[in-house]
Amino acid sequence: MRLTRDPRYRWVVVAMAFMSVFAVIGFGRFGYSAILPSMQKDLGLSGAEAGSLASWNSVGYTIMALVGGILASRFGARIIVSIGLLLTALAMFGTGLTNGLAAASVARFLTGAGTAMAMGPSIALMSAWFEPRRLGMASGIVPTGSSLALVLVGPVVPRLIAAGGAEGWRLAWYLFGAITLLITLAVLVIQRDRPHAQRGTAVVRLTFSDLRDIARSGRAWLLATIYFLYGFAFLLFFTFFQKRLTADLGYSSETAGNLFLVVGAVGVAAGVTCGRVSDSIGRGRTLTIVFLLEAAAALSFALLHNLAALAAASVVFGLSGMGVPGLFGAACGDRFGARLAAASLGFITVFVGVGQIVGPYVGGALEDSFSSLTPSYLLSAFIFVLAAVVALFLHDSRPTMRSGHTSSQP
Repeated sequence: MRLTRDPRYRWVVVAMAFMSVFAVIGFGRFGYSAILPSMQKDLGLSGAEAGSLASWNSVGYTIMALVGGILASRFGARIIVSIGLLLTALAMFGTGLTNGLAAASVARFLTGAGTAMAMGPSIALMSAWFEPRRLGMASGIVPTGSSLALVLVGPVVPRLIAAGGAEGWRLAWYLFGAITLLITLAVLVIQRDRPHAQRGTAVVRLTFSDLRDIARSGRAWLLATIYFLYGFAFLLFFTFFQKRLTADLGYSSETAGNLFLVVGAVGVAAGVTCGRVSDSIGRGRTLTIVFLLEAAAALSFALLHNLAALAAASVVFGLSGMGVPGLFGAACGDRFGARLAAASLGFITVFVGVGQIVGPYVGGALEDSFSSLTPSYLLSAFIFVLAAVVALFLHDSRPTMRSGHTSSQP
């Protein structure tokens, strides 16, 4: 494992983790949404087939979430995140080379698998570098890398596709893959697994007993339940965001795109905001507040048609929801410590992956039944409220709260 003596290096660690998420989520997941229309047309895919590609991405993510966490706890985050980034980059190149549904499905599955290997360990790594009173802030910054990518992908991809003609969507995937490769090299060279002062803990190996303790932990299952509910409600909201505005409410694609851009722009600040609040009042209380705000945003999308109200709901959705994965990473670090943070986060990430698979499917089925997305957004609001209630049972387990002193961790 790569070590360093300088405690200030932790901000470099944050930056590298931020860029990892920027690549795998921002390009690997959000980039797909931007490229999909041209890709679907060129490959002659039906709507169901195009949707299945997103599902394959989620399946790969869900399967590898736990494996990636375990491997990161065993071999160190730097190596596993680098492998995940490399796999994601190669899968992006592969997506650009595909000529049919089968090959594209394999490429999207591998993209999801690589994303899981990079995402969870990048967040969990913060537990090794930050004391509990700052862990929420640091863990919250990392996942907002995807929000920055969302802001950039929106305006860049259409121009790139237009410049490349019928093959423009392939060029977009090649560009994403090339940037991700550069980030892979940077992480491999620059990232560090933990401060030099903790080198004694770096050689402690993950055992079956450790995994058994995580699986038997009531707190791990409580976090998993909340994370599942979040994944269900959040991705249901996110998946149908632009379709709700255009197909149901009659707004132009440009207006919908601008509001989508608002979500990404305010989401960049979400991690710091949510993380700092959680450092002050605890992870459970912060999650409850966040989920209630998300429920209000979903309810607004379900019941209100006024553009100003929908814009306000978009701001609330982006500002509160985009930093949630960091809160779960901090909660795992609070309870299981730096050594088991990645494995425990990987365990609960399996459940958010399942929620992300089920939520959009149920939302789409409701749309088919009612010819409107109103019931889907009402369901999203209800699930967010349910998650808020369950999060009230997530009592504070930060070491400083238990012991009454501040950690001396750098």
